[in-house]
Amino acid sequence: MLPDIPPGIKVAVQASPEPSDEELALIQQMGVEWVVLWTDASKAGYEYFASRRRLFERHGIRIYGFGNRDVHNQDAIVLNLEGRDAKVAQYKQHLRDLGRAGIPYTTYAHMANGIWSTAREPTRGGASARAFDLAKAEEGQWADRRYRMPLSHGRRYSEEEIWANFASFIREVAPVAEEAGVKIGIHPDDPPWPELAGIPRCIFSSFAGYQRALDLAASPNVGVCLCVGCWLEGGPLMGKDVIETIHAFGQQGKLFKVHFRNVNRPLPHFVETFIDSGYMDMAQVMRALAAVGFDGVVIPDHIPLMGNDPRIGLAYSIAYMKALVRWANAG
Repeated sequence: MLPDIPPGIKVAVQASPEPSDEELALIQQMGVEWVVLWTDASKAGYEYFASRRRLFERHGIRIYGFGNRDVHNQDAIVLNLEGRDAKVAQYKQHLRDLGRAGIPYTTYAHMANGIWSTAREPTRGGASARAFDLAKAEEGQWADRRYRMPLSHGRRYSEEEIWANFASFIREVAPVAEEAGVKIGIHPDDPPWPELAGIPRCIFSSFAGYQRALDLAASPNVGVCLCVGCWLEGGPLMGKDVIETIHAFGQQGKLFKVHFRNVNRPLPHFVETFIDSGYMDMAQVMRALAAVGFDGVVIPDHIPLMGNDPRIGLAYSIAYMKALVRWANAG
């Protein structure tokens, strides 16, 4: 049975699906009551999802979303390659299993050649952070796969092909999501550059692309996982700034989840940074979410390494975000 989701902005963390006692204690100590989890095909399925729900709920923590890396960023789906139908069937089963286990949400990304990064660079105080410099870009990555310049899949694909393949996919899976009661939040391309290694990023790299995709889906269960960091990476390329985007999609009831992160500047070269240190005033992002009545989760994401211990940056980010939620809700 799917749980009722209470109204209002909920701060969550991305946790291990098999957390240690120490991790569970840290989540509780930070006052976080929601998590999002990821796994892969070796474990994904109803029994595993249900067991994780029971485990976290014993500790007073609820699962908002569960992703499966093996049905996420799949070139077979995006490019209509061999194995496409099997991947779509696997995705449909993922949705059914989530619904049966009482987990209401999953994130989906539609990148054929993965997330692209270049060498890590320092941000505030010398903290190590993910970066992307288009002039140095050589490869994208997803899970254990690598995709290299100049043509990651042997030829250039047209925007028409990318759109046709997406339309076919989303029209197949949206009815299953509705039947299962599971919401799909689609993540922006990262980075949202118009083309990388012969693959157009023409759908989830702009506001107009997103709007067309949501119109094609025509489903209350298909919406947006708004990665603020990706939107800031794109800058003017996105067509609307992040505040305009929150208001537009929020008013449509299409904002399901938010990745709360900041970058130092837009493409072609950016470095991720702490949420209070980039070119966006993240307080205004939280205020916009409150203004549109957003009732999904916000999570910190891609946190620079603070004090040589990832838990420090996580705790810092959560504390900052919780304070912003209180401030935004106070009007």
